[in-house]
Amino acid sequence: MSQFGPDYVRAIAPYQAGKPISEVAREFGLDEANIVKLASNENPFGVPESAKAAMLAAAAELGRYPDANGFELKAALAKRYDVPADWITLGNGSNDILEIAAHAFVQKGQAVVYAQYSFAVYALATQGVGARGIVVPAKNHGHDLEAMAAAIDADTRLVYIANPNNPTGTFIPAAEIEAFLAKVPASVVVVLDEAYNEYLEPKDQFESTQWVRKYPNLIVSRTFSKAYGLAGLRVGFAIAQPAVTDLMNRIRQPFNVNSLAQAAAIAALNDKEFLQKGFDNNRAGYKQLTKVFEELGLEYVPSYGNFVLVKVGDDEGAGARVNVALLKQGVIVRPVGAYGLPQWLRISIGLPEENARFIEALKRALVTTSASAQG
Repeated sequence: MSQFGPDYVRAIAPYQAGKPISEVAREFGLDEANIVKLASNENPFGVPESAKAAMLAAAAELGRYPDANGFELKAALAKRYDVPADWITLGNGSNDILEIAAHAFVQKGQAVVYAQYSFAVYALATQGVGARGIVVPAKNHGHDLEAMAAAIDADTRLVYIANPNNPTGTFIPAAEIEAFLAKVPASVVVVLDEAYNEYLEPKDQFESTQWVRKYPNLIVSRTFSKAYGLAGLRVGFAIAQPAVTDLMNRIRQPFNVNSLAQAAAIAALNDKEFLQKGFDNNRAGYKQLTKVFEELGLEYVPSYGNFVLVKVGDDEGAGARVNVALLKQGVIVRPVGAYGLPQWLRISIGLPEENARFIEALKRALVTTSASAQG
């Protein structure tokens, strides 16, 4: 029987998203209303009211194609980040930006550098263009930038850096990133993926988009899916110099960000009250979760995002067992065995009552799974 497509495409393991509530309800015979989802790093407050109003207004024009160039959204982003509008590329979520970068700058057989335990899409985007992935071992569950700089070879065309990193939550200070950028050859494009930037404490904040003026090979990628609460609308964007954005826009699909998404993003971008509410909830929720992890003697990775990676056992099956025990109780979290972390689970920070529900379910799950593993 003949096989279609190139070998490097057939070798790709499809991305596994967090389980949706409806699927868990069907699988375990549960009421959807009683299920808590803390699996996909979504904003627990959902869509801001400002964005809902903007979408209602935009709905009148849904019979027409969206603005392919995203003029108004680009203008709003240009004003916010103090860059020219032609330095911005819009994406169908920042995931789209990551894919576009691979297609625009990497040929089959060339190399892409990224860190162990970094976002799964870096490997998928690399495989999707038939490139060679150079996976640099993690340092304290995060990026080892010195080792990543040393790993760049003559065939390397792209480097992915996540800051904060998903799924581990680690963070790289600004000085370390800028020192890395200074070492990277001008022929190598660096994608700085900052999907969780808005959750950083003020002392850790820095405006990386201004580095784009200094480094023509830098792409800063951001998203509206997390702090802005628009995960279901898929809006991301990149900031880079025109020579880079020109190539990315040649690859970008026409109309890749729909009309409702563009309208909602403009409104959410300027909704400072919603952003602050999410930040405050995230900070309190992090303390709520990690206090219990410490009481239970569970190791966790200090996180700068809206999630926490926690170790739930010592054997290779621990993460999977505890995950199933949580699902049976109507609590969805994210197993990370596919990242090479089979003993760990990633927990998105939810509302206080959602976090409390997870904590009680986790305590029960640890008891039952420990007993079954010993028996």
